[in-house]
Amino acid sequence: MKKPHARAYCALMTALTFAVIADIPATRADEAGAFIGGVVAAKVANNMRRRTEAEEQQAYYAQQQSRQAQQVPQATAPASRSAEERLEELDQLAAKGYITQEEYKARRQQILEDL
Repeated sequence: MKKPHARAYCALMTALTFAVIADIPATRADEAGAFIGGVVAAKVANNMRRRTEAEEQQAYYAQQQSRQAQQVPQATAPASRSAEERLEELDQLAAKGYITQEEYKARRQQILEDL
């Protein structure tokens, strides 16, 4: 979608082109048209250059962020608790009624199988 000021610029350039061409002899009309065409071409080239620079800058910053993310050390996993500590915690949960007897048996069996 074109920006409103870009449309106005194109309309103005078109109007100026016709006004200039209508007021000057045919030999000068070609020169005026070439001049106006050059102005428009320069504007387009400038916009393309700025866009390319912006895209290159975005790519550079994305690459920098990727490198920084790779350099950040990963958080280490907490040291795993011993089976004895896990069984004691399980006993406390069962004693306080936080887990059912079936859950207690299943989790106890899992802890013992992990040994």
